[in-house]
Amino acid sequence: MPETEIVILGGGAAGLSAAGALRRRGRDPIVLDKLARVGDVWARRYDRLRLHTIYSSLAHYPLPRTYPKYPSKDEYATYLRAYASHFKLKIVAGCPVHKLRMHSRGAWLVESACGTWRCRAVVIAVGQYGIPLMPSWPGRETYRGRLSHSADYQSGRPYAGKRVLVVGMGNSGAEIATDLAEQGAAFVAISVRTPPPIVARDPFGAPAQRSSLVLGLLPPKLADRLARAITRLAIGDLTRYGMPPAAWWPYSASSVPVIDVGFVAALKRGQIHIRPQLDQLSETGVIFADGRAEPFDAVIAATGFRTGLEQLIDLPGALNTRGEPAFPSGRATAFPGLYFIGYTHSLRGHLFEANRDSRRLAKTIAAYLG
Repeated sequence: MPETEIVILGGGAAGLSAAGALRRRGRDPIVLDKLARVGDVWARRYDRLRLHTIYSSLAHYPLPRTYPKYPSKDEYATYLRAYASHFKLKIVAGCPVHKLRMHSRGAWLVESACGTWRCRAVVIAVGQYGIPLMPSWPGRETYRGRLSHSADYQSGRPYAGKRVLVVGMGNSGAEIATDLAEQGAAFVAISVRTPPPIVARDPFGAPAQRSSLVLGLLPPKLADRLARAITRLAIGDLTRYGMPPAAWWPYSASSVPVIDVGFVAALKRGQIHIRPQLDQLSETGVIFADGRAEPFDAVIAATGFRTGLEQLIDLPGALNTRGEPAFPSGRATAFPGLYFIGYTHSLRGHLFEANRDSRRLAKTIAAYLG
């Protein structure tokens, strides 16, 4: 049984940042990652994807100055590989973890495809997107079109000339609908259950992330009013194009809005059509909650993910009812030697928080191990 001081489960951005911060403090963690190569978690995402944030560097190693303001997924994958090389991280690739168990007080067992590891501290960084959620719509068995999840989406090119419905109005759903329209789909609609706020990525030339850092210091209701005013000026009234008013606003709801990277322009051009909640599938298409039936050649479910942590750990009190960590990322938990990173829901950006949380985590683990 291999023994080491610290094992990090997951080699995505948060896991690598934690490893880099620990290396900066003289520690030597082992990173176990299910993918074959560092950065593949980004490289395998859909072609159109770019970062929405300008503060995306990981701990103690900034993005290259030569990168654009919003790097592509492939550029960020390259950065992650450079990050791992810079800190000389010990990464065991192609090594999915099956189970984490408490061996004894002060010791953990990590059961993986490459053996069982014994360690004093373990950091869970397998991410928020472990298991795609596919709704059990009535009629799934009889639908003759192509039904898939956004996790499997790569490009709109295979859908050229097709009628496509995207279900789910989050950032992925909005961007996939935009890509489909740009790549020549004959008809693109997006099914919206709970209308989200849509904000410009760079309203009046100022990155939305920078504005969010300032607005986040204000009382939530005041921040929402200012965000609503900025959005109305930058984007306009979308109700005339079929988009219902937002059912919530970011600062009061503590939820990330849809960052516009072309969706609004496509909506205004009539390339994307808004539809209500999907009720069921038929042989040739779908039936919406308002009773309307429409034919679709393909349905793409941008309906979210679960972490999958319930399958990884069986520790009463470690997870909340949503299957997410019950403890803040980067901080000590009720279980000595157990930590989480990469699970902060924040308007300041996931990568921004991973950087901050990993620095705090490294200090906490160093103090724990002595």
